[in-house]
Formats: sequence, structure tokens, C-alpha cells
Amino acid sequence: MLEPAQPPTAAALPWYRPVANECDLFEMAFAQEVPLLLKGPTGCGKSRLVEHMAARLERQLITVACHDETSAVDLTGRYLVRDGDTLWQDGPVTRAVRNGAILYLDEFAEARSDVVVVVHPLSDHRRTLYVERHDEEIVAAPGFMLVVSFNPGYQRGLKELKPSTRQRFLAVAMDYPAPEIELEILQGETGVDRATGRKLVALAGKLREAEPLGISEAPSTRLLVNAARMIQAGLGPRAACNGAIVEALTDDLDVAGGLRDLVALVF
Repeated sequence: MLEPAQPPTAAALPWYRPVANECDLFEMAFAQEVPLLLKGPTGCGKSRLVEHMAARLERQLITVACHDETSAVDLTGRYLVRDGDTLWQDGPVTRAVRNGAILYLDEFAEARSDVVVVVHPLSDHRRTLYVERHDEEIVAAPGFMLVVSFNPGYQRGLKELKPSTRQRFLAVAMDYPAPEIELEILQGETGVDRATGRKLVALAGKLREAEPLGISEAPSTRLLVNAARMIQAGLGPRAACNGAIVEALTDDLDVAGGLRDLVALVF
């Protein structure tokens, strides 16, 4: 069983600035034992929200980055041979269910179909996990919570969550925050001065509106945080924005040139 955690101090919690009522919804879903679906673009704070809430709720957090090579066996467990003995080793999903942890499946739409099948009984009233290779059915320990995330914009035209899967979850839509809130996030995460933070936020606004420039994804708050950290470390603003934002967004030389022109206009 999971050892009771010491109540974290406010300073010990992973820093997170709520944008709407996502923290309240997370807490309610946890209390009512309802699985939670976080949907939103890359770098908008989904993973940080989960880290923050796991610490706030005093639960162990087990995170799995899903992709199309991850199998159900990888997540539930397998037999291993050690020193001539055959031993069973729980996978991350099984550990979370046994320990009453928060299980976070990031980019869940990327998971293989056999992974989704395994997760289904955990996402309804049964709250059970069947480990086929171990012939064991495990009822989730108190405190277990299933949280999944995906990026609807990225998945469009590729993989989508089936309606039968989506309707098992309480869903929270997340997006890039309003400028004043994004400025608070930059300052809270990095300590960057307000004037520089405002310029970074203004740059993000221009880039997010710059579809003709040919970038496939808008710059995330995460990229702004990276740029602010580089500036705080002593790198010049244009060089910081080039490394943390421009080169992270594109490999196209012409597009990169257009993005650098925007950076020069702001800084």
C-alpha cells in the first residue's frame, strides 16, 4: 500500500497558475472517482496541472508517455528471468492500481488499441485491471485516479479517441492562457522581469496569428518559459527567442527567417 504522504507546503507544490476552473474539476473528479480527460494544444500546461494536483492531493504520480509502440504488456507487467528464477514484474499501470496512485497517460490517442482495451475497465464503475499474463484481476486501491490527455489539433486526420472511450471521462478543455495570465505564468516560472515577459507574450500573440508564415503548430507557453529562462541566465533576448522558439518551431529556412523578423520587431 502507498505510504501516507506528508502534507506538502505551498512552496513544495509544483508551481501552477489556474487559467479557469481546471483545478476544481480535477479535485471533484478525484473525490467522485471519475476519470479525467485533459485536451489541449502542446505546451499549454496539461502535464504541469497533473503534477500540481497529485502533490496537492498527496498522491503518488505515475506517468506514461503513450506512443504506437507501447503495448499492454509494457504497461501491465511481464515475467523476467533473474539468476535462473522466473519473477513477475508489475508495469506502471499495475503499480498505480495497486498503490492507489494517480495514473497519467499522456497523449492517450497515440496508444495502441490493446492498451485502450486494458484501460476501459479502469475508466468505469468497475475500477479494475485484468492482468492477463498473471491471470489476476486487481481492484483499484483507494486514491487511484486515471487521467489521460491528448492534443485534438495534432490528432486531427491521424488518430482520434473513439466516442465510446471519450464518454467514459470528465473532460477539461485547456488552451493557451490570456496574455495577462500568460505573463503571470512566465514570471511565476522564471522570475523574468515584467517588461521582458510582456514582450515574450506579445511575440507569442503575433506568432499564433501568423498562419501565412507556415508553422504547423503555434508557439506554446512552454517555449516562452524556455526563452525566459535563457534570458534570465544571461542570453540576449533575440538569441534566446531564436533557440527556444524559432528553431523549435521550424526547420524551414525561409519560415525561420520570417519568424526571426518578428522577433526583431518585438525585441
